[in-house]
Amino acid sequence: MSSTKKILISAFICVALIQLYVPARMIWDREQVLTLGKEYLFETAPIDPTDPFRGKYIQLNFEAANYPIEDKDDWTNGASIYLTFSENGDGLAEIETVSQKKPMDTPYFLKAKVDYVTYDDVLMITYPFERFYMEESKAYEAEQQYNLSVQGDTTLTYAVVHIMEGSAVLKDVRINNISIQEWVERSRSEKE
Repeated sequence: MSSTKKILISAFICVALIQLYVPARMIWDREQVLTLGKEYLFETAPIDPTDPFRGKYIQLNFEAANYPIEDKDDWTNGASIYLTFSENGDGLAEIETVSQKKPMDTPYFLKAKVDYVTYDDVLMITYPFERFYMEESKAYEAEQQYNLSVQGDTTLTYAVVHIMEGSAVLKDVRINNISIQEWVERSRSEKE
């Protein structure tokens, strides 16, 4: 076998291994956050009703997406920030701290972005988990149910999110403690 063939075969094997490694590493990292990360329940807020359902996901807004600050000049739109959370009396996530430096005292922090700073010194935050992807055949019905639930007065709608070392995995969206996917299935069976 010629040396050119050996080089081509070696290069092919390297490329194939890299192509397998990258998705495997992404799956591994996600599973680590789900297994070892701390679970928080983020209460969702109503979305703009004109915001269409795009593809196979629901666009989420969160109640805990703003934080009062001392001086707006210390913060830059689009900058990375680090958040820690606590739980309120209802078990829902609340922002405990916001920092421009990675926390060293806990592994349960989230890396997010500054969306913008208001004139009255409130930091508006963009979370890395604002889209909930689901099966395409259920997506439209889920969006309709979600929109109805976040606009109601007595319905509790929240996202189940696991957080660890800056990363987050959006596990589920629930309406009154029932998975939105189960809501769709119930709705379908009621129509039959």
